[in-house]
Amino acid sequence: MAETLVSVRDLKVHFPLKRKGMFGERPIVHAVDGVDFDLERGRTFGLVGESGSGKTTTALAVMRLVKVTAGSIRMGDDELATMQGEELRKARSRFQMIFQDPYSSLNPRMRAGAIVREPMDLMGIGEADTRDRRVEELFASVGLRPEQTALFPHQFSGGQRQRIGVARALASRPDLIVCDEPVSALDVAIQAQTLNLLQRLQNEFGLTYLFISHDLGVVQHICDEIAVMYLGQIVEQTDRVTLFKRPLHPYTWALLSAVPSADPAIRETAQRIRLTGDPPSPIDLPTGCRFAGRCPFAKEICSDKVPPLRALADGHRISCHLVDDQGNAPHHNQPAA
Repeated sequence: MAETLVSVRDLKVHFPLKRKGMFGERPIVHAVDGVDFDLERGRTFGLVGESGSGKTTTALAVMRLVKVTAGSIRMGDDELATMQGEELRKARSRFQMIFQDPYSSLNPRMRAGAIVREPMDLMGIGEADTRDRRVEELFASVGLRPEQTALFPHQFSGGQRQRIGVARALASRPDLIVCDEPVSALDVAIQAQTLNLLQRLQNEFGLTYLFISHDLGVVQHICDEIAVMYLGQIVEQTDRVTLFKRPLHPYTWALLSAVPSADPAIRETAQRIRLTGDPPSPIDLPTGCRFAGRCPFAKEICSDKVPPLRALADGHRISCHLVDDQGNAPHHNQPAA
């Protein structure tokens, strides 16, 4: 059994809005609304979904960069969700983040070496006279030259800037790295190089990744386990091979149908599933399944009762009334996507 590094239970992140009128109720945005998952040490766990599904907010909550409304985020014996002040600052060396935009996430007034060294200075990691040597080692690990430590971010390409971000994340020797769409701003060829770099570093340093992406092709390449989010909740979770081979939730089925293929035979026979309507408002949530209004198979129970996220015999987790305990889904008799 793999060791659990981080355990998230019933995580909720709600954002209150301004009250409408003096006596009106204060609207609440349910960005993340009861999420459970475990991150196993040395593996990559992916969160996918459309924009607004809550995947990035979930990642920011794990990083304690947004306020946690309720729930638990445990890393070993530490409860991150309730940590404050100096205790949280000391714990931050164990979890770091690679941001989406490799330019805006770097201070343009700092040299690249100083950017990578900064976490060590702030957290008091290592002896001061050895940190520059550590920076050079990190530059070498991500494929940059030692002399490039003296350059500013604008003097690097987009892919190189993201490598600086990766080196900075590694500086504190973290157990967990949260990757928030780390390749979405890069060209396709550079995306592949960056993903391969992340996998090599994972093998070399035993890293654990929480990987956030809307690109299912990227997720299929790098993730071991994948959870699909819809409107603040996980609707399906399983290993990478099972998810792409036999998706159970109608939402996952529709998402996978939109993944482009380079194989002409697949392109000619594939059926694109087009969902109708828009997702419900995260302020005024429906009473039943949140996907029911867009689901082509929805029945009366779907609008009346919230489907629990349950585990099947093979460990596949699914939140759908229409999927039975044997893993038979309503779309399995439909044309393959």
